[in-house]
Amino acid sequence: MNAPLLHEGADGKAPEALRTIGEVAKALGIKQHVLRYWEEQFPALRPLTRAGGRRYYRAQDIALIAEIDRLLHREGYTIKGARQALRGRKVDATAPVVAPQPERSAQGESAAPLIAFLRGIRDRLATALDE
Repeated sequence: MNAPLLHEGADGKAPEALRTIGEVAKALGIKQHVLRYWEEQFPALRPLTRAGGRRYYRAQDIALIAEIDRLLHREGYTIKGARQALRGRKVDATAPVVAPQPERSAQGESAAPLIAFLRGIRDRLATALDE
């Protein structure tokens, strides 16, 4: 079953509405402290801040967060590698953002770490073969 899409206003807000860090964290399944860390590591991720330092994320911020999450947790990039991959790439804020659904093994364990590890090996092998 697919999780609700943020751009369809499944949370009761208009697609272009600003969302708090808590709303984004809940919708994408990413902890709030991770989002704050990513703000430090990815210069393009700059939510609006209001009085008291409260963060408000725009649609393009949410699209960027989803792309960062995909690069780090599904593709197996490091923070540095994800930064390089995003450099010069424009993230489409109108694209559907689906909350991540972790893959599970037959025993119910998350297969994401293994998949990320294997993809990293695949990418290193592909790079070595291209040289």
